[in-house]
Amino acid sequence: MSLPPLVEPASELTVDEVRRYSRHLIIPDVGMDGQKRLKNAKVLCVGAGGLGSPALMYLAAAGVGTLGIVEFDEVDESNLQRQIIHSQADIGRSKAASAKDSVLGINPYVNVILHEERLEAENVMDIFSQYDLIVDGTDNFATRYLVNDACVLLNKPYVWGSIYRFDGQASVFWSEHGPCYRCLYPEPPPPGMVPSCAEGGVLGVLCASIGSIQVTEAIKVLTGTGDALVGRLMIYDALEMQYRQVKVRKDPDCAVCGEKPTVTELIDYEAFCGVVSEEAQEAAAGSTITPKQLKEWIDGDEKIEIIDVREPNEYEIVSIPGAKLIPKNEFLMGTALESLPQDKKIVLHCKTGVRSAEVLAVLKSAGFSDAVHVGGGVIGWVNQIEPDKPVY
Repeated sequence: MSLPPLVEPASELTVDEVRRYSRHLIIPDVGMDGQKRLKNAKVLCVGAGGLGSPALMYLAAAGVGTLGIVEFDEVDESNLQRQIIHSQADIGRSKAASAKDSVLGINPYVNVILHEERLEAENVMDIFSQYDLIVDGTDNFATRYLVNDACVLLNKPYVWGSIYRFDGQASVFWSEHGPCYRCLYPEPPPPGMVPSCAEGGVLGVLCASIGSIQVTEAIKVLTGTGDALVGRLMIYDALEMQYRQVKVRKDPDCAVCGEKPTVTELIDYEAFCGVVSEEAQEAAAGSTITPKQLKEWIDGDEKIEIIDVREPNEYEIVSIPGAKLIPKNEFLMGTALESLPQDKKIVLHCKTGVRSAEVLAVLKSAGFSDAVHVGGGVIGWVNQIEPDKPVY
């Protein structure tokens, strides 16, 4: 969709800026006018992780005048496989501060504003109102719906991206000119149905593929160049090296941007997305043990069967001694139940405790009333019991 420029041009470019952006200036579709618009633009990047890394770096290189960064996390070694804005020396540092240093190293003419806090319903409207366009690099559904609803209520365009393993998606959502995220995904998936990148993994370079698409779309919207991905979903399959598009139409019954919206203010997005289902919460209540308690049971030769419900590749990285691998999906399909012992207490665990809680609900409903799961999962086990083991 061809749209008018989002921002007005700045008054001028300095001599140094003309030299820096010369390869943009000689493109007829960008030129001096487009570069001045980029200089005058204020773009907020939600997250400085996998997608935020290439997005921030290329937005800075392109000459976006003001870049905001919303990020509350610290750099972890497991981030470095894909979050290229950070380096080995940044481990343990604030991601926001690390990203700012990298941005200014690329382009000292950029004004960088840090929001070192978790994006929540209480602060999102104030933060978003300071910017022209939002680039969403988040990896959880609760924040995605929060970003979408805030942008609709503020009439802000935002560029969305999503990555998982070898697959990526990208689109531009702007309710004034087309659909919003809820038009595409009216409801979040059931809790535990879609693994996060932390659970399922992601090919590091996929972040660059989707992140560069996001920046391309941001530049197009800011300058009014080309046809933006409004009303279109770009789908990328890295294994097959194929791109395809799906048309997305504005839903007249959309809860937030439809003709009769039912969501007219921000809601509780954690509850809406249900990080853990009600069934899992009920099952885990009173049936959750700590890693230390599991260690005591192991040392005391208790009659227990430790079941790891992660995937085989996760099990290869690190495991709890004596744990038997039975992936979560085998419980959901019902094929794993017949292999469980009846004379031992079943102890479930996953990476952090979310998947094992979902499986625990299945076992409880199947009659394994004394089954328990390990709160904190294998990560908690490593942190408390075997700190020399790797984590992921």
